[in-house]
Amino acid sequence: MTRRICSLWLPNLSIERWAGLHADGPEVALARPLVLTAEGRHGPVIHAVTAAAAARGAAPGTRLTDARALDPALEAEAADLVGEAAWLRAAARWASRWSPLVEVDGAAALRLDVTGIAHLFGGEAALLADMERRFDAMGITARAAIAPTAGAAWALARYAPASPIAAEGLAAILAPLPVAALRLSPLATRTLTRLGLKLIGDLAGVPRKALARRFGKDDHPLDALDRALGRTAEPLTPLPEDPPPRALLPLKEPVLHPEAPAEALRLLIPRLAAELADRRLGARILALTAFRVDGSCCELQVATSIPSRAPDHLARLLGGVLEREGIDPGFGIDAFALEVRWWERLDPAQEGLVGEPGGEQAVAALIDRLSVRLGAAKVRRPCPVESHLPERAAGWADGVDAAEPPRQPGHQAGPHPTRLLDRPEAIAVIYATPEGLPRRFVWRRRVHDIARAQGPRRIAPEWWRSPSTARLRDYYKVEDSDGRRFWIFREGLVGDGRGGPPGWFVHGLFS
Repeated sequence: MTRRICSLWLPNLSIERWAGLHADGPEVALARPLVLTAEGRHGPVIHAVTAAAAARGAAPGTRLTDARALDPALEAEAADLVGEAAWLRAAARWASRWSPLVEVDGAAALRLDVTGIAHLFGGEAALLADMERRFDAMGITARAAIAPTAGAAWALARYAPASPIAAEGLAAILAPLPVAALRLSPLATRTLTRLGLKLIGDLAGVPRKALARRFGKDDHPLDALDRALGRTAEPLTPLPEDPPPRALLPLKEPVLHPEAPAEALRLLIPRLAAELADRRLGARILALTAFRVDGSCCELQVATSIPSRAPDHLARLLGGVLEREGIDPGFGIDAFALEVRWWERLDPAQEGLVGEPGGEQAVAALIDRLSVRLGAAKVRRPCPVESHLPERAAGWADGVDAAEPPRQPGHQAGPHPTRLLDRPEAIAVIYATPEGLPRRFVWRRRVHDIARAQGPRRIAPEWWRSPSTARLRDYYKVEDSDGRRFWIFREGLVGDGRGGPPGWFVHGLFS
């Protein structure tokens, strides 16, 4: 399979990110004649410009003093280079929606390996359109291109006058582009221009030795051309995974005191909670590890039912496990580590009026404490199951399992009874009509006359796990003459070829 590399260029990242953070809004901010500056060797250098500033002659790379000599009214602010780098790393994480292999490419671009992926998005053209549309929704201009090599994709994203997608014939596609498209330094680009080599196609017949004296090994234009054409391999280095949240407490001397683990927790938990807050994460599984002097370890682990970073809550859970199981110091402990083994995103949430957690957090905290005290296997809670059959639509899960999954869009559970019987119970009926509701039924040796009814609600059998003889059900909500309400159903239809005559059952009771 031919390799496919995507270059995603954000040409105005600095100024558009600044405008998006401006109090007056992006449109007002971009209308100002303003430049963002970075510190240079001889004073501030223009890093990015608004369209209004560019129209007045300001350009990136120019010293601020020179620009203001031409336009004294030019406004200037310091560029947030650290914030831009952090934003770009976060964007690379977010871009994993398109490919698992993503890396940051310079100060304002991403590189993705989209080999064998484009069909999932409707083709390469649709993939590029989706990328540009999503960044545009964030107020960031994006230009993307796909080619067999990283160098060709980089060139097409920045200089392609027509289609940003290249499959074959890279030499002919790149030939009309300027030599700057080879990712050369500004000095190398100017040198080639002075030599009359302005386009990539001009390099085709130039001997390598003729250029060796003028260009260094790391900036040789023919080496760059080889990379762009795929003659030289250029690996993609994906962004490394973020390390797990962790707090470490090394000790100057080994300790044997039984209270040492509790004291270590008191010091480690606030530090870990602060890191979780900075990264907007919540812990689901935490582990306290004691490192002994003989090289062995002792570990205690605790789980939470929902993501949490509340220091008091984590301290109670870990303290309960420590009190119940304890840590054997052996010949001495010389370090403690508190690490999150499983985490999930946790955005800041509004607390109660007196600073207390909301209902969901309070229930989760109770489940966590009971799981620590009684054991996780002894704390269970009901959970929904994806099934249309009422007796299969609910089950039991461990208390610290993940929260209830969302229902599929458009799926309505329907009115279920207050009490659902474990198994439907057969009833004897007297029919009004062969296909209609019964007038009277006998359940548990008691006769019930039907006064009112609602229905039917039809449920088809689950063909993927039911036998071929499974029959559909028609559910009715009925009320007898004494005011008692039942949930009954008829299983099967007359002449459906799946057994004998239809049967009637009681499946639940309404309050």
